[in-house]
Amino acid sequence: MSATRFILPETDIPTHWYNVVADLAHPPAPVLGPDGQPIGPDALSAIFTDAIIEQEISSERWIPIPEPVRQLYQLWRPTPLVRARRLEAALGTPARIYYKYEGSSPAGSHKLNSAIAQAYYNHEAGIRRMTTETGAGQWGSSLAFAGQAFGIDVRVFMVKVSYEQKPFRRSMMQTWGAEVLASPSAHTAAGRAALEADANNPGSLGLAIAEAVEEAASRKDTTYGLGSVLNHVLLHQTVIGLEAIKQFALADDYPDMVFAPCGGGSNFGGVAFPFLADKACGKPVRLVAVEPSSCPTLTRGYYAYDFGDTAGLTPLMKQYTLGHDFMPPSIHAGGLRYHGASSLVSQLYHDGLIEARAVPQLSTFEAGVTFARAEGIIPAPESCHAIRATLDEALACKESGESKALFFNLSGHGHFDMASYDKYFAGALEDYDYPDEAIRAALARLPRVG
Repeated sequence: MSATRFILPETDIPTHWYNVVADLAHPPAPVLGPDGQPIGPDALSAIFTDAIIEQEISSERWIPIPEPVRQLYQLWRPTPLVRARRLEAALGTPARIYYKYEGSSPAGSHKLNSAIAQAYYNHEAGIRRMTTETGAGQWGSSLAFAGQAFGIDVRVFMVKVSYEQKPFRRSMMQTWGAEVLASPSAHTAAGRAALEADANNPGSLGLAIAEAVEEAASRKDTTYGLGSVLNHVLLHQTVIGLEAIKQFALADDYPDMVFAPCGGGSNFGGVAFPFLADKACGKPVRLVAVEPSSCPTLTRGYYAYDFGDTAGLTPLMKQYTLGHDFMPPSIHAGGLRYHGASSLVSQLYHDGLIEARAVPQLSTFEAGVTFARAEGIIPAPESCHAIRATLDEALACKESGESKALFFNLSGHGHFDMASYDKYFAGALEDYDYPDEAIRAALARLPRVG
């Protein structure tokens, strides 16, 4: 039999995270305050611990992973790299398809890689309470698990549409001791304002972030944990790509193209950034961020300074954005419903070092079903975006006869997303391309800088 699974021993769990900032052609754009002037690390101390802030601004290439974090990683890491031979056969493609399966974590997705690190640093700083946001529930579940592992109480503001669509992710968070509130909520000024403007507001990641940040900033006993976007979050996720590079050596192969879903950027950055270092050394690998056509941040957004939340509580960051008050449609890939992209991902895209594609909702579910019927794993709706782009490339290889190595990050399982699959099978889902005029209106309200 031909090998399909490439497994590393626990001793190969990475000892360091890779910081892509060290290898950028030019430094990241400064973070700005509300006056448009660069801010220092002290401005972040109201919601983050010193250790997190140090990682956020670090330009060191390698950041050591604390041993207690590595010990918790042992619960599921290293995750397998799998050659999807049955999928290749089903497609009739000469392409070699690989995926890294992050759904084996206790929380069912890649998000736990950063949640454990953030909970550890907060525990070391004496923090016993954190707030956070979550879209589809993967990040909220992850921080709930990590919080109980380190004795930290967690309050989660869950985007309302996902709170209603995905009740079992809510149950997971509660099982691990977290309190879960639908966002917008009546607990914060940002939430109350949103509800006053629209009592049926479905919520968004930007709004949930505003609520979580507002509460953390108003309480001395509370810090904030973010599941994507910021540099330290993408840093923690690089264990994915670092493991994958070693596993491709075991497979005696190397990817021509790497695909990952992209909302805020933690998924894409985690798998792609270590390969970017290889690309800088001359390896011709293409790195492709895949986003929903209903929330096309990279492919149709504007590269500008913007807030990370809807209420304008966060500092201003240079990013591809659809406007901080952009309210995305209620698609079922809740983890990708965000108005902006990580500053690091945005800079790399602006510099032409990575690519981006937008795919419609129906075709992503079609791809997820195709994958599940061949490989057995039911993917999360977010992961289906990377699968869609991979399948498109594999079918192009079928037409051209090329035998490319295609690699995607299967960032989580879809066991708690079956209601979304039910709607797909019932024909109740639809594609939604966000109107140009709505994007233009949101971009017209960007903060004026300089």
